[in-house]
Amino acid sequence: MAAVYTHGHHESVLRSHRWRTAENSAGYLLPHLTSGATLLDVGCGPGTITADLATRITPGRVTALEHTEDALALARAEIARRGLTTVDFTVDDVHALDFPDDSFDVTHAHQVLQHVADPVRALREMARVTKPGGTIAVRDSDYAAFAWFPKLPELDEWLDLYQRVARANGGEPDAGRRLLSWAHAAGLTDVTATSSTWCFADDEDRAWWGGMWADRILKSAMATQALASGAADQAALDRISAGWRRWSEEPDGFFSLLHGELIVRV
Repeated sequence: MAAVYTHGHHESVLRSHRWRTAENSAGYLLPHLTSGATLLDVGCGPGTITADLATRITPGRVTALEHTEDALALARAEIARRGLTTVDFTVDDVHALDFPDDSFDVTHAHQVLQHVADPVRALREMARVTKPGGTIAVRDSDYAAFAWFPKLPELDEWLDLYQRVARANGGEPDAGRRLLSWAHAAGLTDVTATSSTWCFADDEDRAWWGGMWADRILKSAMATQALASGAADQAALDRISAGWRRWSEEPDGFFSLLHGELIVRV
């Protein structure tokens, strides 16, 4: 995966990642799941989607994959909290998966390809470990396509900073629009591309989303990376944080996040 993970695992990041469910983050995949399937969840994060997928394919098994043991420990804790016994865990690199060919019925990755050094190679590996007739499902956000109101200069500054830091880390923050081209470059031909959004536009959602980013821009790995690289100074981070809090208090505030999605038949 990318040499540096832009988000890191600060509480402000996990606050967002633990909100994710199979329903709000993998709805495009759910119709393709069957009881008893085997599923590889690449970049499982804190395991909330992983756990939901495991319940969908019981008695099938899920293998939760992360690139470090520390990251994988977050998923282990979530799976243990839910009392699930059909999830296995592994530390691995999506560029060179340590599984035989044709190992899984489904290979899934949510918000992963935007962070890897070579998404085309990653997709080839995901296809290699997926059984013939099986399914690859990938979903990634597209930062340049995010839309919000009102127009605040601090949020423009946030977007520019995030894109610069993410690309310096070897990632592609506008991955959503590129998924189809990456799949074709990986030699995958039976591909269905769709898109979906998250939308935060009521008082509760604005307070949660805006407050999360107001903290994240000051305390997460992104903040540390931005300061260390000179991409931003503390005054800029403070200004962006205040802008997020302003947005969260706007009664007309609206924020929509576009995601690209692929269902690939192997």
